[in-house]
Amino acid sequence: MAGPPRCELCGARAAPLRCPGCRLTYYCDVSHQRTDWISIHGHICHLLIPVLGPQPCFHSEKDRKDGKEQLLRRQESLIAVALSTAQGFVWAGKPLKAIPAALQALRFSSQVFGSDSLQLVPIFLLLAEASAGTGRLRQAAKYLSQAQWIVLQTPDCSAALQSKLYRGLGLFSIAEGNLDQALYHLANDVYLATAEFGLNSVEVSGGYFHMANIFFHQNKMDTANSLYTEVSSLWHDWLLSSLQGHQRMLRARAEASPFSEDEEDVKDGMTEAQREEGMQVLWAVLKVREQGPLQHPGETARVLHALAMIHYLGLDLAKAWEVGMKAFDLAKQLPQQDSLETISHLLELINAQFSHTT
Repeated sequence: MAGPPRCELCGARAAPLRCPGCRLTYYCDVSHQRTDWISIHGHICHLLIPVLGPQPCFHSEKDRKDGKEQLLRRQESLIAVALSTAQGFVWAGKPLKAIPAALQALRFSSQVFGSDSLQLVPIFLLLAEASAGTGRLRQAAKYLSQAQWIVLQTPDCSAALQSKLYRGLGLFSIAEGNLDQALYHLANDVYLATAEFGLNSVEVSGGYFHMANIFFHQNKMDTANSLYTEVSSLWHDWLLSSLQGHQRMLRARAEASPFSEDEEDVKDGMTEAQREEGMQVLWAVLKVREQGPLQHPGETARVLHALAMIHYLGLDLAKAWEVGMKAFDLAKQLPQQDSLETISHLLELINAQFSHTT
């Protein structure tokens, strides 16, 4: 016999309030209901009904199989929505709002994939990051331990996922103030990301970036400068390659159909996660270059150029133009003006896109 409903947010047994929409979730008080609605329930209320509500009765094996597959797709859709919503809150600097969404993703992922599945590791890492962001270090440590246990129990765990785990451990050590331990974990992050993606991949840059921040705060400026330079170089070169690929696809589509503007948008090959990480990292490096003791006009121009490219690829044309012009003006003042041509070309692309959309 099922017990009394628990609060969706805190798990309390006394949960007299029921969502009037889905009529499937309960809350101990109005504040928890509001918090859950803002974080995730408002996004998935209608999606919960066919997943948690009464399931249809099937009369054939084929119908039962099709029904199970449909339920699985709906559950996976819920997980994707909850996880992306939680990640969005973390990127926006709102870790407290991220936690209910991440917990929802964890609940459904545990049901679908099992409690010891590698699919849960990114969710535990996200919960750890959000918990640390709200000052709940003890809870963050528990989530990290759960992620670490799953990885240790899975011999064939990819280097990419292990890299993310070490990144999470490094960020947690930074939050604790244990910088030597943080550097150890971040070095492992870089090593594993390099093994999985290659030495010149942007996946490696995150570890370098956090290590640079540590050395910067330790006043080890030469090391910090070297790492910040590596970070901006990795992103600049990767974005330049992405931009060139984007232009090739545009040309191919235009040659294939003169009515290409009405077709599906051209993809730039950059995931939302990559775009968000790139913008956060590059804006942070730019702040260091412009305001800190590590000012270097050539490196600043490179970061500005990278930011202009990432905003252009993200279709934020106004910001791309603003940052691109700063890069161009700064590059003109450099003794070696090798980057002027590529920056000018980018500004032409931005201007052409402006003309196309107005």
